[in-house]
Amino acid sequence: MSDDAEDPDIYWIRPERRGIIPLENFHIPKSLKKRIKKVPFKILMDTDFEGVISGCAESKPGRETTWINHPIRKAYGELFELGFCHTVEAWQNNELVGGLYGLALGQAFFGESMFSRATDASKICLVALVEHLKNHHFSLLDTQFTTPHLEHFGAVEITRQDYEMRLKKALSGHAEF
Repeated sequence: MSDDAEDPDIYWIRPERRGIIPLENFHIPKSLKKRIKKVPFKILMDTDFEGVISGCAESKPGRETTWINHPIRKAYGELFELGFCHTVEAWQNNELVGGLYGLALGQAFFGESMFSRATDASKICLVALVEHLKNHHFSLLDTQFTTPHLEHFGAVEITRQDYEMRLKKALSGHAEF
């Protein structure tokens, strides 16, 4: 992470408690299930990395700055080109209205950031991501931290020891994004 978009430095965070979404306990709120049935967005993967990372870095009320600085954008762009970084995108009327990005290593997916310019766009991207991860035999969805937003989907905090055990197992496996 970095402190803000102008910060040239990157630093690592290794919290005592880590946020994950257990794939087997993923919960879709009832109202979101109804919305998904109406197919409000076209969901695509890996078609617009620059659009997604730019959306994630946008300022918005309550968050005027972003932790996504130039070195992070460059590194994740290179990881995208190498096939490690992936996006899930919500499109509406040929416009990118939401999305998320993260890294896939072994059977682990590390969610980095998400954004939404339309109601439920990022939530529906998360649902599509989890479905995709389950279908492709992933075992760990790392959210780094938990938020009230992610807790609605079943996100929990686990100890560093539990996380590192799950991470070791996920990294030793193989899954294709």
